[in-house]
Amino acid sequence: MVTPREIGLTSVDGPAPAPRKMRWWILRMAELLARIGGRSTESKGLVVIRMDGIGDMVLFRRSLDHYAEVFGVKPADITVLGSRSWAGLVDGLFAGYTVHAIDEHRFHKKPVYRFGIARWLYRQNFRVVVLDSFFRKPLMADSLMLIAQAEEVVTSVPWLSPKTRKLFAYSLSRATMLVDTGEYPVHETIRHYRFLSAVAGREIKPESIRLSWDGGPSPITGEEPYVVLNFGSNEYGRRWPLGKYLVTARWLLDHGYRVVFSGAKNDVVHSAEIAAALNSDQVIDLIGKTSVAGLMDLLKHAVAVLTNDTGPAHLAIALGVPTLVLVGGGHFGSFVPYPDAVCPSTARFLNVEMDCYHCFWGCHLRADGRASFPCVAAIEQTDVQAILSDLLA
Repeated sequence: MVTPREIGLTSVDGPAPAPRKMRWWILRMAELLARIGGRSTESKGLVVIRMDGIGDMVLFRRSLDHYAEVFGVKPADITVLGSRSWAGLVDGLFAGYTVHAIDEHRFHKKPVYRFGIARWLYRQNFRVVVLDSFFRKPLMADSLMLIAQAEEVVTSVPWLSPKTRKLFAYSLSRATMLVDTGEYPVHETIRHYRFLSAVAGREIKPESIRLSWDGGPSPITGEEPYVVLNFGSNEYGRRWPLGKYLVTARWLLDHGYRVVFSGAKNDVVHSAEIAAALNSDQVIDLIGKTSVAGLMDLLKHAVAVLTNDTGPAHLAIALGVPTLVLVGGGHFGSFVPYPDAVCPSTARFLNVEMDCYHCFWGCHLRADGRASFPCVAAIEQTDVQAILSDLLA
């Protein structure tokens, strides 16, 4: 355990002063107003703050099953305050727990929406609030942690930058237990188990990343095997060039596999280019056409997945599907590649190391914001095909 003073956030012990930021005060007022009327119920239960994307949720999910024992509660008394981006997976992945999903972007930007969430969270009167994310926003995850007004506030030391130090000093100095899970870069999954070990007072060893998903049949009919190419990413720079995906698709077709392109709705603009380049009835375009649960079913029944560093990559790996992830160097090692201790045998990662690794995606080597990062674009077609051949063998 550590204190904010020990990690250099404050010069004295005790609560740090409020930041002198107008936005902080505006949002804080909405949170304080939410307390009007009080709360009559007895404090009980535990809430876990997980304002994550899909990939982060996957890396966290298995560690959640230790929370009941570590914190001395029943699984039914644990509520996960999560992101709407993976709300469609709750019934299949969080049986036995309560999940309350919110729109984290609206919470961050809309004071009225923030007030509604704050009012709900405060009135739940949770006894314990837990937040162990390393990469997080102080005006989002930490605000939720403080809104809960729980008797016990158990959290971890996040990534600290000059812009966020004072904001985090305020929230962390109000924690009843603060855990340091290690310097950057440590893989997120390892952090989750270090956090649990510190709270439990004993070692809880990291476990291989895995999801149990019953789901339904594949959205792809027919008996012929198919390979999923997940060519998109929220950050364009993390995308291996589409032209290289098309070459890989042709190679897979020549080897007798059907090829399924998956992606988000904003990737539909590439559908015409894909169809024109491949011109085959063995190519199936599901770009923007699957729900997140449908995507799980699609991935689960694939013989292999080729993907950029994005949420579906983690889903595919956790489902045990042979998966090749093409990795850049922005925060190499924090999310991908997986360390051996938690990496399934069916997962592969491919990268080309450069001197500018750990740039946090602030790449200075590309002039076009829609271009691939050089470290991603440098991944060779022949290397991709060699690994896919091994996975498909």
